[in-house]
Amino acid sequence: MEVLHRHCAGLDIHKDTVVACVRHMVDGTVTREVKTFKTTTRELMALPEWLSAEGCTDVAMEATGIYWRPVWHILAGGEFAMVLANAASVKNVPGRKTDVNDATWLADLMAHGLIRGSFVPDEPTQDMRDFLPTRKQFVRQRSSSIQRVQKTLEDASIKLDPVISDIIGVSGRAMIEALIQGERDPDKLAALAHRRIKASPAELEAALRGRLTDHHRFMLRLHLQHIDAIDVAIAEIDREVEANLEPFRTAITLLITIPGISELSARTVMAEIGADMNRFPTHGHLISWSGLCPRNDESAGKRRSNRMRKGAPWLNTTLVQCASAAGRTKASYLQALFQRLRTRRGARKAIGAVAASILTAVYHMLKDGTCYHDPGPQHFDRRAKTAQTKRLLLSLQNLGFAVQISPLAA
Repeated sequence: MEVLHRHCAGLDIHKDTVVACVRHMVDGTVTREVKTFKTTTRELMALPEWLSAEGCTDVAMEATGIYWRPVWHILAGGEFAMVLANAASVKNVPGRKTDVNDATWLADLMAHGLIRGSFVPDEPTQDMRDFLPTRKQFVRQRSSSIQRVQKTLEDASIKLDPVISDIIGVSGRAMIEALIQGERDPDKLAALAHRRIKASPAELEAALRGRLTDHHRFMLRLHLQHIDAIDVAIAEIDREVEANLEPFRTAITLLITIPGISELSARTVMAEIGADMNRFPTHGHLISWSGLCPRNDESAGKRRSNRMRKGAPWLNTTLVQCASAAGRTKASYLQALFQRLRTRRGARKAIGAVAASILTAVYHMLKDGTCYHDPGPQHFDRRAKTAQTKRLLLSLQNLGFAVQISPLAA
């Protein structure tokens, strides 16, 4: 195979060590130098010096957990062309796996240009990638704590959940805190409900009559304290995100015009893909990178699995939620797309297609700086007007009607 990089290196990164292999190609002869470095900052500072002394120009490394980031930060600002490889795409031959062999294998792949670099965002985007997934995890922990509050109330025979939509809302929180303080009278507890609550006083009184022990009060107090701590953490993350939002503010203003995308969803999308679309040649490359397209799995002329492959998990989750909301947005192109595909392929695949359509619109809006233009719910009918006419005529004929049609005057 053709050698594209005559002086390159492969790094096999671990928690405590980095094995570096420098590959030289001089006059048709291949020579290699291997050296191991510790992952402390002082040891890692010696890595670029050694690579420069060896005359290395290109460096490849695997995306190994979080351990590749310190090495990348030290080498990225230097004289080397950096490539971050997906570990699943550069697997070594089974049975020949050692740290030295892995580094040598990466160097060989790099020399022949067989490594496809992964997307490494810039520093502001990396910061947003840390903030928003952490916020999502806190929201999930908060939901789990609310379920534990509900479980404790059920154990105490207090049926608050069927009569109140949010058990830690204004009314539910007041009742639970009164229960923790020792209040037992169901009438007094029901009187704490907000006047606009839908449940009647009799329903509340029946739901609040139970057997609450000191153990239940302790658990309820513990869960409410945890929920309050999570709320404080989420508020701090929101303030930090707002303070660092300036590079993405214009793009977010564009994205929220798409049906189904909220302010928070737009921030999450920007944190995952960044604002610069020049790194993706086409919208198809972006959809493929995100994992929102069917995989290629063909053997002996047969198509096997066409399920979506694993892509960016936080981006996929957010886009699927946006697609679900867009599928319920009335008089929109995305709702028409969802309804059109759901009848033939099912709801899950239809939502995936709507998510891919949203990401396509995001790509062109960020690349061209244009606003979202909705083609409208009649887009597919206008595109295939003749076929739509034949289908409607056939339906009427099947019902036993003979129909003659003529076009209306302009």
